Amino acid sequence: MQIRDLPYSDPGDPDVRSGPRFLYWIGRNQLGGQLKSLSWGLLHQLGIAGLPVTVGLAVQAVIDRSGGRLALAGGLIVALGVLIAVGDTMLHRTAVTNWITAAARVQQLLARKTAELGSALTRRVAAGEVVAVSTGDVEKIGWFVEALSRFAAAATALVVICVGLAIYLPSLGLMVALAMPVLALAVLPLLPRATRRADEQREKAGKATELASDTVAGLRVLRGIGGEELFLGRYRRASQEVRRAAVRSARMWALISAVQVLLPGILLISLVWYGATLARDGRIDVGQLVTVYSAATLMLFPLRHFEEIAMAYSFSRPSAQRAVRVLSLRRSSRAATVQGVTPTGDLYDPVTGLMAPRGTFTAVVCGDPDEAGRLAERLGGHAETGEENGEEDGEASAAKPSVLLGGVALDEIPLDAARAAVLVQDKDPVLLSGTLRELLDVPSSGLVTADAALAAAQCGDVLSALAQASPDNDGDPMRTRITERGRSLSGGQRQRLALARSLVTDPEALVLDEPTSAVDSHTEARVAAGIAELRRGRTTVAFASSPLLLDAADRVVLVHEGAVVAVGGHRELLRTEPRYRAVVTRETDDEAAASAPDTTAGIEAVPAMKNIQEIEERA
Repeated sequence: MQIRDLPYSDPGDPDVRSGPRFLYWIGRNQLGGQLKSLSWGLLHQLGIAGLPVTVGLAVQAVIDRSGGRLALAGGLIVALGVLIAVGDTMLHRTAVTNWITAAARVQQLLARKTAELGSALTRRVAAGEVVAVSTGDVEKIGWFVEALSRFAAAATALVVICVGLAIYLPSLGLMVALAMPVLALAVLPLLPRATRRADEQREKAGKATELASDTVAGLRVLRGIGGEELFLGRYRRASQEVRRAAVRSARMWALISAVQVLLPGILLISLVWYGATLARDGRIDVGQLVTVYSAATLMLFPLRHFEEIAMAYSFSRPSAQRAVRVLSLRRSSRAATVQGVTPTGDLYDPVTGLMAPRGTFTAVVCGDPDEAGRLAERLGGHAETGEENGEEDGEASAAKPSVLLGGVALDEIPLDAARAAVLVQDKDPVLLSGTLRELLDVPSSGLVTADAALAAAQCGDVLSALAQASPDNDGDPMRTRITERGRSLSGGQRQRLALARSLVTDPEALVLDEPTSAVDSHTEARVAAGIAELRRGRTTVAFASSPLLLDAADRVVLVHEGAVVAVGGHRELLRTEPRYRAVVTRETDDEAAASAPDTTAGIEAVPAMKNIQEIEERA
């Protein structure tokens, strides 16, 4: 794989059993690139290893006053210089290619997993951790893949040089050969502590990133309540903790570097002292001493790769573990078994008993907003897994069967078909940056135009504001750019644009979680009527507690403590179902008790009827 061939047509199915296994899987899938890098690395390292021999020949030729041998040594040095230059250039090229392609593979895997899980991802993994994995951790993983081939070339070169020195001059060569494993392995006792400190730094950095992301996202609210300094102080303390952890980690790596300088220095001093003694006694030639000393000195260069691979693994292992945590998440424990099917029909949740008949506008009332959010995700096929609930996948799947659309389990059809059939709009939808036309340019049935969707979502004031905000576009709001996450718009404007985007998609079943929570009552009534009119004949489910939206629905379902307890019209349920009335009218416990039937007097208290009349008048 070359950089120009990216992205991968298929990044593969990763081994997510552990961080080290994931790193091994990436390296194995880039075996061709690793072998290329290893080959060029060997050429580079062995070219360097050949320099001491030629230098020794040149020194001995000078001593022996042999011009022919000196010319030969000079020619060999020039040839080795060319090989070193070519090997180093190609080694860098192939190693960087391995780095970039490995990082690209991981990013594609993360992007695929994000698309598969959707909004469920950030409920199961912190947003800051997702950001850390997709940025810094990807680079650390690529670094390890890139360093691996260079380390293999350096280790091979060290073995070749040690064997060659032992054969060339056993008296000094054996000394170097025995010392090299000690130098290479001397830092191993320090690595566990260095790894722990690196992990601590990464963990604190992830928390600081998450805090910064949350602070920026809520900056408008923080300004409104005067909480900027409070959150900035929290981030300042978190960043200082990251700095202290980074200093502690750097101290360990500095100690490792010092050991790798001290021990080779001791070796060189010992080698020179012992070699000079042998040369003085006439047991070896000066050229042989220069050759061995030069070889030992140049061996310190490939020895550095042992430190680098240790650092790369220590940094990439926790990064790979975090990537594995994200990549190991599953949409469901059941694989897709129904192929080529886009189901139609009633939307039914066997867990709660919620039924949304095909072609109707069904409103769902839940007393618990969190329960409503979870149920909305379930209706979209984003089933809860055992990992979320602290259970095994099999147990969770058995306890919570999949939602059915037209009698077909959403978990048993391909993900793209499930997403095309049922679309879920979250309570807090996200607007991506770009023009309004790009925002509404989404996969759709083609039956609903952007103008119709904007009109149904009551976006007239939004279009006017966008047209005024960008006079360069000749007053065309569709060409006006929307800032990141729509921060230039109000909460109600963002919510209505997101609703228009969902209406344009025109799925078989549309699930809306509190689609009008950020708009005023007059706009809410018009939006409710617009949804009912535009989605006529299509299955629509809206989770809400507003009487204006509930009265526009064809049927209303009350879900209490995880089960459907009442079904009917809005006005009917107000009269007959106290639990429904308590949620919709926001009754307190005292008001509910006052509105309950008085069995002693045999008459019903007046406040309840008054509340009903008020709600009906609003509706």
